[in-house]
Amino acid sequence: MYTPRSFQFQDQEAMIGFMKQYSFATIVTIKDQLPVATHLPFVVNNSTGKLLLSGHFAAANEQAEYIETTPSLVIFSEPHAYISPAHYDKHESVPTWDYIAVHAYGQAQVLCDTAAKVKVLEQMITFYDPAYLAQWHSLSDKYRQGMIQGIVAFELEVTNLQGQKKLSQNKTVAERERIAAHLEKSVQPLDQDLARHIRNLQIMYHGIYVTTRTGK
Repeated sequence: MYTPRSFQFQDQEAMIGFMKQYSFATIVTIKDQLPVATHLPFVVNNSTGKLLLSGHFAAANEQAEYIETTPSLVIFSEPHAYISPAHYDKHESVPTWDYIAVHAYGQAQVLCDTAAKVKVLEQMITFYDPAYLAQWHSLSDKYRQGMIQGIVAFELEVTNLQGQKKLSQNKTVAERERIAAHLEKSVQPLDQDLARHIRNLQIMYHGIYVTTRTGK
């Protein structure tokens, strides 16, 4: 990931928290020298000392056939927003885009054992829709087996984690304040969420906002 120094995101625990919050991601692998991607919900687990991502493909998805033969990249991204130069002090300024993203690299392992596939499904239900768990357990064995046979479950151990947090750190406090205020007025939840991240970047110290630009 290309990451200018001003926008580096290196706190691993914060990156993991971000992945858990924005867990619908894109898994990218290479087949015949071409990148292939699928958009999937993931369960992010770091409770064992390893960082594990679990998910499942539809059985008909050909990407499932070769994720064990090549490393994968899983891209977690959100929130993001266009930033107009109207918020900057200098007239000669260019528009940009603020965003947060985390890239997780690792080798995936397909889970063929039925019990392991059930575990992945139940982890996902527990994370995304715990109220559905009782209904899941009440389904007939035939119906559940059909669901299990229709997926390819996998687990990916993350071996490299990279992040970028581009939140106008290279701008003045006043400029960043205008940007955050503008985003807070938006009807888009992601804009409002990005505004919160921008404000969290400003640390109050003796009544003065600390910025990466001033270094104070």
